[in-house]
Amino acid sequence: MLGVIIGSVLSAMATGVGALPILIFQNVTHRWRDIMLAFTAGVMMAAATFSLIPQALTEGRFIEIVLGVLLGVTVLTLLEFIVPHVELDHRKQALPFDHKALLVISAITLHNIPEGLSVGVSYASDEEGLGGLVALAIGLQNAPEGFLVALYLIQEQVSKYKAFFIATLTGAVEIISSLLGFVLTAQLAWLVPIGLAFAAGAMLFIVYKELIPESHGDGHARPATFAFIGGLLLMLALVTYF
Repeated sequence: MLGVIIGSVLSAMATGVGALPILIFQNVTHRWRDIMLAFTAGVMMAAATFSLIPQALTEGRFIEIVLGVLLGVTVLTLLEFIVPHVELDHRKQALPFDHKALLVISAITLHNIPEGLSVGVSYASDEEGLGGLVALAIGLQNAPEGFLVALYLIQEQVSKYKAFFIATLTGAVEIISSLLGFVLTAQLAWLVPIGLAFAAGAMLFIVYKELIPESHGDGHARPATFAFIGGLLLMLALVTYF
């Protein structure tokens, strides 16, 4: 239990760490944002395909893995219908804080729930070190997310410190959902392979639906592609040697 608490807290607080630069400067080029997003996509892709899915196949049947992956994708898809996605990088003009800013905060918070579940389920697995790897992957995804949320709020005339605080809070929900995922799968062992596959499906959805399209939205596809491959190889090295 201690491991999942530490992992979930560090993963969730990465959102606040990502927002820290906003207290110093506001202008980050699209090129570097795209590189950060693509690097994160590579890390998450490797975590899903080289760790989560193989471990799920080890602990469960193929049909359970299919069910879990589809469940993860379905949950993320339903969340998009409930809270429409708002582009943080490519807006042409400012929007009223009382409507769009709250929509962005709600969307990010809700999207963090299945990410927290992914961390908790991974710690409940019998595979040593899997929880830490998934927490790292989710944390790396949370960092640029926290920065973009804080940047968005500042553009909506929110103070730097308030924007940093709000961005950090959007990641805190992962701690609760992570503990929930851990408790459920620890008590109900048959849920572990489904939960691992759920985590993989959710991460793959985020990679293909959010991170890769965002990283290619400003004409920096080539450096973003190199960053994606670099992130994938880094996580593959961690999986192989640690």
